[in-house]
Amino acid sequence: MQNEILSMKNIVKSYKIGEEEQVVLKNISLTINKGEFISILGPSGSGKSTLMNIIGCLDVPTSGEYIFSGCDISNLTETELAHIRSKEVGFVFQSFQLLPRLTAIDNVELPMIYAGVSYSERRKRAEEMLNRVGLGEKLKSFPNQLSGGQQQRVAIARAMSTNPSILLADEPTGALDQKTGRQVIELFCELNKEGRTIVMITHDENIAKSANRIVRILDGNLIEEGRNNV
Repeated sequence: MQNEILSMKNIVKSYKIGEEEQVVLKNISLTINKGEFISILGPSGSGKSTLMNIIGCLDVPTSGEYIFSGCDISNLTETELAHIRSKEVGFVFQSFQLLPRLTAIDNVELPMIYAGVSYSERRKRAEEMLNRVGLGEKLKSFPNQLSGGQQQRVAIARAMSTNPSILLADEPTGALDQKTGRQVIELFCELNKEGRTIVMITHDENIAKSANRIVRILDGNLIEEGRNNV
């Protein structure tokens, strides 16, 4: 379908541990459309991180079909997967993963350097993204001069800088206090209303409810899907 960003059919992911095979994902089928804000909710050990890695093309399934932005990723080389990650996926991590010796604007520019964007264009776009997340006054600040919430906003601006098809957020409030975490979630909601597609991995039921669709995962199985009127 034209509106689909990704489609998974009967995805299995297993690992060999000695002589035993451990199946982490069991026949996962999932479709995500453009403009959705979806939470993948599950406890530690449920398989949600493995599913996130496959969604973000950091890993490939053992079997099953995964179509991302019209491309079957199952048999791609690592170089081809890296190209898709750099162009199509914006990553937001729990620990921010900002480079401490770079300013906010320099951190936001990084993905655009790898994408081959010119200096003037990436500088302009990085400033626009930082203004968008409410950090227009912090362009020259280093990470250690920013609060946790501000650092996560820089990370979100960095994730958006290449205009990816999807924002993939892994426990984005996990390192934040409750109030600051709520502010970050409100920013995701605003971005979604502007048309951004967001997939958020979380173990927190209250955080998951901020999305307009919840997919629950337990023991490697998708066990429930629900939609919220937000």
